[in-house]
Amino acid sequence: MAAQRTSAPVAVAPALPVLGGKKSSYRERVADALRAALIAGELRPGEIYSAPTLAARFGVSATPVREAMLDLVKEGLVDTVPNKGFRVTAVSEKQLDEYTHIRALVEIPTVVGLATTADPVSLEALRPVAREIVRAAAAGDLIAYVEADTRFHLGLLALAGNAHLVEVVGDLRGRSRLYGLTALLEAGRLTASAEEHLELLDALTARDKDAVREVMTRHLGHVRGLWAAK
Repeated sequence: MAAQRTSAPVAVAPALPVLGGKKSSYRERVADALRAALIAGELRPGEIYSAPTLAARFGVSATPVREAMLDLVKEGLVDTVPNKGFRVTAVSEKQLDEYTHIRALVEIPTVVGLATTADPVSLEALRPVAREIVRAAAAGDLIAYVEADTRFHLGLLALAGNAHLVEVVGDLRGRSRLYGLTALLEAGRLTASAEEHLELLDALTARDKDAVREVMTRHLGHVRGLWAAK
């Protein structure tokens, strides 16, 4: 959803979750939601977003939002625009393809390996998160989808016991823009994509490496919309 413009070059915030809870957790929670909004394409490249406008949508003060946006500046996800706010950095199609290619090289063999090494109890512990992804898809909530999807995939990769690998993939996900999800949502296929998380867990618990490889390859294809029309 593209941000709406007023006469000033500051965009109105898109639909973001209203946050509650303890004030000390606002910055981290806001930063997580903002990253998810960036990845899902809810915050658009080139648009300028002010901290007060986003804060009003989050239901918190501008301070934690501004601090969270500064965290995203350090990560290269947004740039500071003096006296206006923050501009979402653009990512080229070539960069997105490269990020997706690296993810495939890393994630597919790692997850396939889990078919023979992962503890079934640990795999089942991810099933509630997989169901959360399905609920978000059914509701058409891309931000909630991305947040749960991130927790699922990084949690799954963590079962391989390589913390650096999880960090690398987490960084790649943060830099990516999953525009393919919007295409799936508009085509009415996002729920089917979400259900692949449950299908993947079933294949892993069945120790079926070929099925795991097929589901992972198909699922990562959705990142760039490769399967949206199929």
